[in-house]
Amino acid sequence: MEAESAECQRAHNSSSVASFLSASTRCIMIAELRWKIFDLVAPPNMPVSTVRRLPEFEWGMDSKLTFMRQSLLTLALTCKSFTGPALDLLWRHLGGLEPLIKCLPRSLWKQDEKKLEFQRTMTLGDWSIFCKYNYRVHSLVNQCQGSFMNDEMICGTEIWHALTCPPFSLPLLPNLTSLTWTQTSGETFQYIRLFITPQLTMLNIHARSFTFKTFDPSEHPILSSIPKSCPSVSDFSLVIGSGRSIQPRDTSTILQCWSHLTSVRTGTVSEAGILHLSSLPSLQVLKFQLPPTPISAATRKLLQQPVFCALQELDITCKRLVILEAFLEQLTVAPKLLSFTITHGVDSARALPASISRIANGCAHSSLQQVQFNITNQPIDRDALIEAEAFRPLFAFHNLRKLDFKADEHCIVQMDDAALLEMGKAWPLLEELYITRYCHSSHQVTPDAFVSLLQHCPRLVSIAVTVDWSTIDAYAIPPGVPSQGFFHKTLSRAFFGGSRIDHPINIAVFISAIAPNVNTIEAWDPEIHGDDDYLAYSPAWNLVVDLIKTFPFVRNQGKMMMLNELMKMHEIRMATARPRSRETENEEVAVGGDIDEGGEAFEEDSGSEGHSVHMH
Repeated sequence: MEAESAECQRAHNSSSVASFLSASTRCIMIAELRWKIFDLVAPPNMPVSTVRRLPEFEWGMDSKLTFMRQSLLTLALTCKSFTGPALDLLWRHLGGLEPLIKCLPRSLWKQDEKKLEFQRTMTLGDWSIFCKYNYRVHSLVNQCQGSFMNDEMICGTEIWHALTCPPFSLPLLPNLTSLTWTQTSGETFQYIRLFITPQLTMLNIHARSFTFKTFDPSEHPILSSIPKSCPSVSDFSLVIGSGRSIQPRDTSTILQCWSHLTSVRTGTVSEAGILHLSSLPSLQVLKFQLPPTPISAATRKLLQQPVFCALQELDITCKRLVILEAFLEQLTVAPKLLSFTITHGVDSARALPASISRIANGCAHSSLQQVQFNITNQPIDRDALIEAEAFRPLFAFHNLRKLDFKADEHCIVQMDDAALLEMGKAWPLLEELYITRYCHSSHQVTPDAFVSLLQHCPRLVSIAVTVDWSTIDAYAIPPGVPSQGFFHKTLSRAFFGGSRIDHPINIAVFISAIAPNVNTIEAWDPEIHGDDDYLAYSPAWNLVVDLIKTFPFVRNQGKMMMLNELMKMHEIRMATARPRSRETENEEVAVGGDIDEGGEAFEEDSGSEGHSVHMH
């Protein structure tokens, strides 16, 4: 009975206290609502690489981010119930270990330029401070070696050694769910194991060294052991920079350990790895490189089955088109984005159309929205002239938003008016079209075809196509509006290749009239230094760019002048209309006299014979 009485007394006291609190205060006491409010204060995906020791923060960042962090810090110091949520947000995204190290006593560490070093051995007291923050970190982007291009701070070797022996079980950041590990040497890769958690869902490994050609043999066991420690990874990226490589079997061994992958970005994947990825029901994004030899007949047969069921983005790199064709031969997918990179050029002009036909046959027509081709290292002595007819199979994709064909200048598309008009009619939802970026091309379209494309593609934002401006350049500026007054509302960027012009004002007037919102124009790639045509025509195009930027202000000034003139004319008319109205009213009163209810006015009897005047 005494226990029940005590419980009732506590409940009564709590209700009494709550009754004195305002409604807003009672709402703040709700943990979920408090978190939502604090989350509005914090910037999205805020890295805490610049967070200093608490409470002595040394802010040196953008003023807006600084204000947001200071707001969270203020909340953390306001009251006890605010401290936890505010600190959780401050430490949720960590842009390096430097903030954690600088939270430790100043006697422990020292700063030598862009490098942190320990001056003594870590004590239990140091570790207890470390543990005040480590469990709050959910995302870590770790740069293992500094760069001259930024101000990133790095940890010295002795710090890494000290962190490998904590007085608690690993990992160092127990609640980590996202890890990005960037390194330029193999010395620190072993320490990635300190941060692998069972709940890790995003793992990005970037190796950017130009010195080490392959992963050190000691690194392979580390790679192989990672999936066992984090079985829930869904977003995986293994990017190897120029000069490095990793065996396809090693990558495939890692990938085959995960069955919940939604996004994969990596290098070469073996056939076994490809088959594993194709069977995953959750995979939405796949970027990889095909093996250097065509896929076997047995693998192609297995790819005939329903595969890549959830795939939305497919990005493939391979050496030659024949390798890509073998992979696409029996494949049927329904992605929104397709991207292909051929690193050793195309063998002939007939090779690419065959690949494009296979793409059209193997993709759902209603789903595809973006197609990208990138052809590099095309041999100089083997020009590949690609007819615009090669893109005809893509006309079936009426929901296409972007077509990007990027190739060396030795791989040229033979574009003409008819082909460009067909593209416009086939893709009414088109937003980006890049067909010819190279300067030296005799295959050009006329301004009329360019305007026709704009008329059929009202959503077009950016375009790269070589235009022959001679019909506009050779004559004086017409008195009328070009193209019967048509203008495109959304086009903002255009690349016109290596068009030769002599009268930039004519070209600027025409472009500004049909596409008044264009703010970026490129012609004659500035990387082509010393070229005679570049030196001759690039100044003219620079003037076009300057005029395009000026014309909108001139038009606005003209509109304001016309508006002011109309206002003045209106005021003059009103001023002249007022006296005339008063005179008319006076005349009516003088002539009409009194007006009766029926609208008739009669003169007053003045002793003489009168008559009535009817007002109609």
